[in-house]
Amino acid sequence: MIEKTIAGLKVGDNQPVRIMGVINLSRESFYSGSVVKTNSVLNAAMKMIDEGADLIDVGARSTWPLAQKISKEEERTRLIPAIEQLQDISVPVSVDTMFSDIAGKALDAGADIINDVSGFTADERMVKVAKEHDCPVILMASDNVPGDPVGMDAVILSLGKIISKAEEMGIDPDNIIIDPAIGKWMPQKLPIYDYETIDALGRLRIFEKPILAAISRKSFIGETLGKPAGERLYGSLAATAIAVRNGAHIIRTHDVAPTVDAVRVAQRARARIPAASSGDVEAELLEILVQEDGARVMTSIGVTPEGSQVMKKKTVLYNILLKNITTTEALIIKQEMLARGGDAALPREAVSHEAEKVDLMIIGTGLQVERLIKKIKHQVRGLPRIASLLDELMEKNNDPFFRYS
Repeated sequence: MIEKTIAGLKVGDNQPVRIMGVINLSRESFYSGSVVKTNSVLNAAMKMIDEGADLIDVGARSTWPLAQKISKEEERTRLIPAIEQLQDISVPVSVDTMFSDIAGKALDAGADIINDVSGFTADERMVKVAKEHDCPVILMASDNVPGDPVGMDAVILSLGKIISKAEEMGIDPDNIIIDPAIGKWMPQKLPIYDYETIDALGRLRIFEKPILAAISRKSFIGETLGKPAGERLYGSLAATAIAVRNGAHIIRTHDVAPTVDAVRVAQRARARIPAASSGDVEAELLEILVQEDGARVMTSIGVTPEGSQVMKKKTVLYNILLKNITTTEALIIKQEMLARGGDAALPREAVSHEAEKVDLMIIGTGLQVERLIKKIKHQVRGLPRIASLLDELMEKNNDPFFRYS
């Protein structure tokens, strides 16, 4: 189970989804309606807290790729006075910056959390600052520049490296929050990749860290609806509800009040993770939908990389419905699946040969289905065609362009 205490705030599977309100000090932002003037920072934060915000995130540099760039000094001049205004508010404050010296000054001025969209890749000294202050850190998936991993597999690889490096350098594992970098951080980041990330957010549970989803008014919503940032609220709420349903623990938003309502309803529709414990022994039911995730879990508990790769194809169970195949083909497939440790369900009429054609349900792991395909690919009747269909089915299952375009 994922259960952490972040700057005094409990975050995790058995806690309410937390709302992070955004204080945006960047005039260069893609969403001008979110920009807060320096002399209004405290009022804006108090309004968000009254509306239900559990954390406040303060940033002064737009991470929008098309935004005009500002100097570090300009960022510091905007950011530190704003943080100082929030020293006495009742919720934790995070500072959104990629630079260690600015983060250090912000923490000294009263911030509680570092939100680094570069995932510690922009400034190697950021790790030292976070370690010295023993503060929570939000680390976004990044390889060379912020948000550059494209596709959920790349996001997971990136976060795995970032987490490992941070922990090796002394960051407390319980202080890490992960962000999958939703948004058009790179030109090649098409909307389908953001939809894939939101739909597959639960895959990030393999890291056993709180998951933050920053969705509010982002470009994939605009491209879907054909609307500017100021008209993307309803789209943001829809995407947010799906992210919560799929496992987000923290939602970062410009629009606190409506987001709170969407989050509360979505969380009620999210089933709890089955887990049990007795003394120091714990059990948790894992939902593994992608074989590589199975391998990562095995590696995390000490299974050798070689062993994990061998066994990963056994971690995902497939239920495949084949329609309108001959009784003979169905019986052959049944026997081939049984020979491989899987099974196939077929109607009584197939066993008694009372029907010429039947439907069949194949039940097996990825490895068993793979071996079935290889076996029947060169057999008689329509079995080669069935093998090709099964091959196509498995390819489509792993293709984000097919699934989300």
